[in-house]
Amino acid sequence: MMEVEPAPGSEDIWLSRSMDEGFMGAALALGLRNLGRTWPNPSVGAVVVAQTGDGPQIIAEGMTAQGGRPHAERIALDEAGTRARGATLYVTLEPCAHHGRTAPCVDAVIAAGVKRVVAGILDPDLRVAGQGFARLREAGIAVDIGILADEARRLHRGHLRRVVENRPDIILKLARTRDGYAASLAEKRLIITGQAANARVHMMRSHADAILIGVRTANADNPRLDVRLPGMESRSPVRVIFDSSLRIRPDLHLVETADEKATWVIAAADAAIENEKALVAKGVEVLRVDRAPGGHLCAAQAMRRLAECGISSVLCEGGPTLAAELAKQGLIDEAVLVTGDKELGSVGLPALLAPLDRLLQEEFILKGEEHAGNDVFAFHERKE
Repeated sequence: MMEVEPAPGSEDIWLSRSMDEGFMGAALALGLRNLGRTWPNPSVGAVVVAQTGDGPQIIAEGMTAQGGRPHAERIALDEAGTRARGATLYVTLEPCAHHGRTAPCVDAVIAAGVKRVVAGILDPDLRVAGQGFARLREAGIAVDIGILADEARRLHRGHLRRVVENRPDIILKLARTRDGYAASLAEKRLIITGQAANARVHMMRSHADAILIGVRTANADNPRLDVRLPGMESRSPVRVIFDSSLRIRPDLHLVETADEKATWVIAAADAAIENEKALVAKGVEVLRVDRAPGGHLCAAQAMRRLAECGISSVLCEGGPTLAAELAKQGLIDEAVLVTGDKELGSVGLPALLAPLDRLLQEEFILKGEEHAGNDVFAFHERKE
């Protein structure tokens, strides 16, 4: 087993790479717990490990709090107290080095007397971008970067995409019948998946900052777009509706509950101001963007607006038409196709409209499948 050379004076706290990966795995699991609840900040996990008579053990842990503050490192170090002196801090993302609403986390790490910091990945935010690691090293703290880096990048991919590309990470979820249809041509709403699959989708919602649909889906289905898993109701994401002309029905559940759960409508710049005023009066926030050629909203600009608002991950459940438009503008990072066990048995609306079908075949790879009752989830990710 290859090990990295320990920094001078840190031999007493040096752990093998397998132990490093084990403790980093614990930090990653902590970060996952609050994913979707910490925007505009990333959901970071951290553990403090100290040498005991029985070997190295976790003495404190932390994860970024709801709303993004306090940061994971501060929570873990506060829990550790004086026991942090001489210990190792495992953290999924580089500790911040800039002053925001609170002092930099690197100050807390240095003040705590930590001897070694093990981090998953560097934070590309220009306010950090290696400066946190540099300050730690200047203070004489050993720094090791890259333990379970792939896993850390996946945990923080929304943050990374928002910082680097100025847009959220976008996951598309589409349900289809066994013969490939997302909807019937009749007016009746088509129920495709069962309870187990629906619960799995609600778990996906709980890890997203925002959930997105189009106005046609909103008006036709009158959805709630929340998390209804027992004990997880508070983890409902921001509800976002693409509505270029502001024709969303005012009697919808989404509008009527906008003062209780964040509901944002993205409209075209030329949509009627009177319609906006009526929505705002009910608690809906209206964001304006330009139209793309053909009259649809410019989805790329809409995603930039969401990123500016602090949203780093979006789960799109908007149906084939919105999915095809996102695909056309190159805005899908992961596609989750849920196939039910029943056929429609007649002509309906295909789930995979062009160019999404071509995109999945040529630019995405199947990463895995998962069964939920009689339904099957297929996870596709964009090729690197």
